[in-house]
Amino acid sequence: MRREKGMRSRKAIEKEIKIMEKQEASLRQAAGRTAAPQWKLALAEKVPTKVYDNLQKAFCKAFCLIFEKGTGVIERTYDKDSIAEDYEIRNFAFQLKADRKSLKKVRGDVGTANMRNMALASVEGIGLGVLGIGLPDIVIFVGVLLKGIYETALHYGFDYQTQQEQYVILKLMETAMQKGNEWELGNQEIDRIITGTSETKELPQRLERQIKDTAEAFAVDMVLLKFIQGLPVVGIAGGAGNPLYYRKVIKYVEVKYRKRYLLKLQNKLLESP
Repeated sequence: MRREKGMRSRKAIEKEIKIMEKQEASLRQAAGRTAAPQWKLALAEKVPTKVYDNLQKAFCKAFCLIFEKGTGVIERTYDKDSIAEDYEIRNFAFQLKADRKSLKKVRGDVGTANMRNMALASVEGIGLGVLGIGLPDIVIFVGVLLKGIYETALHYGFDYQTQQEQYVILKLMETAMQKGNEWELGNQEIDRIITGTSETKELPQRLERQIKDTAEAFAVDMVLLKFIQGLPVVGIAGGAGNPLYYRKVIKYVEVKYRKRYLLKLQNKLLESP
């Protein structure tokens, strides 16, 4: 009976892993398309260097501010204990029934939460864009994005409050914004973290460097939209980019957290007698 149950559990996990791997392959393919539209390159050349520098600094400040003081504020926007309890219930249900229902449910719950957060990113970005507000929007946008990532982590049973997990979150965000070989290298590092083979020494220093690297990745990709968003009237076009970037980042983050969760379940089954 126990052996049969173990086989059902393995099959359920393997099916979910196959779905995850297809989504991961799709993300790799999208990241491989490195060529930017000619109009975008032409406009980006007209953006003053000072705007890029200020944007990079704004993202750095936003990450530092939220990690140091803003997590508690973000947690007021969702029921942390309820999400954690749901995770425990689903986990117990999977151990008891050994079917895919609880594994599929967590995907659905995360998707629903992220649809709400994407709508929030839309309202926030377009609302400030109409007013011609660009750089001050960064803290709010990062807050909405981290809200989605925190909720995703909780749904898959991971605590986001440790320095180690903050580093992981920043690395996920940076990689989601990258393309080509940079995406591949970042993705490989994320997989090493997932499998427990990544370097964990000098964490405070690595976290500080990662904040700068992630801020730079966002500044490079979003500089044009945020520059436009700072202009009255046409700013709505820049603000409309927020939900697109939210979706881009959260898709990658969700796939990698799900991968961690499924491999963790798989390893537990392999360790069990």
